[in-house]
Amino acid sequence: MAERITSPFGMFTPAREVVAGVDLAGRTAIVTGAATGIGIETARALAEAGAEVVIAARKPDLGAAAVASISETAKGPGARFEMLDLSDLASIRAFADRWGGRPLHVLINNAAVMACPLDRTRDGFEMQFGTNHLGHFLLGNLLAPALEAGAREAGRPSRLVSLSSIGHRRSDINWDDPNYRTRAYEKWESYGQAKTANALFAVGFHQRFKDRGVAANAVMPGGIMTPLQRHLPIEEQKALGWIKEDGSIREGFKTPEQGASTSVWAAVGPELEGVGGLYLEDCAQAEPWTQDLPWKGVLPHALDPGSADRLWAYSEEAVGLR
Repeated sequence: MAERITSPFGMFTPAREVVAGVDLAGRTAIVTGAATGIGIETARALAEAGAEVVIAARKPDLGAAAVASISETAKGPGARFEMLDLSDLASIRAFADRWGGRPLHVLINNAAVMACPLDRTRDGFEMQFGTNHLGHFLLGNLLAPALEAGAREAGRPSRLVSLSSIGHRRSDINWDDPNYRTRAYEKWESYGQAKTANALFAVGFHQRFKDRGVAANAVMPGGIMTPLQRHLPIEEQKALGWIKEDGSIREGFKTPEQGASTSVWAAVGPELEGVGGLYLEDCAQAEPWTQDLPWKGVLPHALDPGSADRLWAYSEEAVGLR
């Protein structure tokens, strides 16, 4: 590894602290899935630094509540809601059409589904791979011209942030059947494949757009209790060691605001100006994964340039970009 990129922040730094002293006036950011969880805290921190933040989500009632909450402390335009269903390619295209050519400075692909029963998107993809990766892949490509315009307007690179997870250790991409059409479905393997894809997307996007003014990085936010666990019964969370027998959350889990800090650092950190293709965690470049620390680090398959190119070609075909 080249000299590792770090920051003054750490594992439990609140997102507000990451943007303290940062002026995002005149900047526009889109955060997907920002109506709840770490997404709303990511949006809140950016809005408190002066950015105009677009909450791109699929539930207008939750979106409206998030906008109202963020607006209480925003310093500038605040937040607004835009409808976006990442499990529906038509919804993604409609969102991009509405956006048009307006400059965009930050795109944070935060939304996700985790460990759900076998289900399919409107376009027939397996739900986790289709929503977490393919939906964001199409969104990022359709908004790439807006990110390029944002870089020209600001005179500095725009940033794309792709939320991955330590869950990527559970699976590389299954090139023979990524959508579970012929093989048996396993929810955690599926989640791992999708999170590997999120990291590889950052590698591929940065390679293609770094010379056009856009840098992309992947982020591991950490363990946080949010609506992401909606498909996991309490007993399963206890078996995983996330929740103790008395119902309390085990040590090491972050609050949603702490969980948003690495996404926010990826969006604004001066250490990452023009830097991309990395996997970040705890407000620093992740170190290689080891068996001694199984819940931290990054495995080689999630940063492999050849796999990133292969996934890019597959994804272009799948979502109809070719």
